[in-house]
Amino acid sequence: MGLHLIDIYRSPNIGVFLKGNGRFLLVPKGLAQTKTDKLCEDLQVSPVPTSIGESRLLGPLVAMNSNGILVSRLAEQVEINEIKAATGMNVSKLESKVTAVGNLVVANDKCALVSPILDHAALTEVRDVLGTEVERTPIGEYHQVGSFVVATNNGAAVYPGLDEKEVNRLGALLGVDAYPASVNNGVPYVASGLIANSRNAIVGSQTTGPELVFITRALGV
Repeated sequence: MGLHLIDIYRSPNIGVFLKGNGRFLLVPKGLAQTKTDKLCEDLQVSPVPTSIGESRLLGPLVAMNSNGILVSRLAEQVEINEIKAATGMNVSKLESKVTAVGNLVVANDKCALVSPILDHAALTEVRDVLGTEVERTPIGEYHQVGSFVVATNNGAAVYPGLDEKEVNRLGALLGVDAYPASVNNGVPYVASGLIANSRNAIVGSQTTGPELVFITRALGV
């Protein structure tokens, strides 16, 4: 199908505003219908217009796979109910002092990589809601694992500053082949500019041709 480049609110940092899986795409309320339709057509998913804590920055505030959706403790009950009603999925608030759950958890349907700064109770909740094995691990020297990895059931794009051994280790944990990649002309926080599922991926508008090659290889799209 090929990767498509797009902006959200005139920003190439599309992963800050969106979060999805193989069936649904959470999009900010009020996002232009034409853009929402295009995103969902490319990913072959249904749109779920929502907010988290009245914020449109969904990417850092949500972690999800095909089994469940974890939202920040900032989420209001009406927002949780809205997402549950639209998706029929298990939606749970991560009761942690840390609010940016999307930056601290990344998951496919095989494993969730979880930041070392989350406590044991949070790990148990991640396991229960996302229905996966859980591995508490940094990404290199960083703890924002959700910012540095985009994982699907087909592959994983990971922070480009890692050595081959670390890339292979992360791929083995996720049960897929992993490759280093960047977005938007050199941004290493790959999740900031990339939304993907097992069928396709969408990247920020500043992503270069060579970056597209690496992302395609990483995610098998």
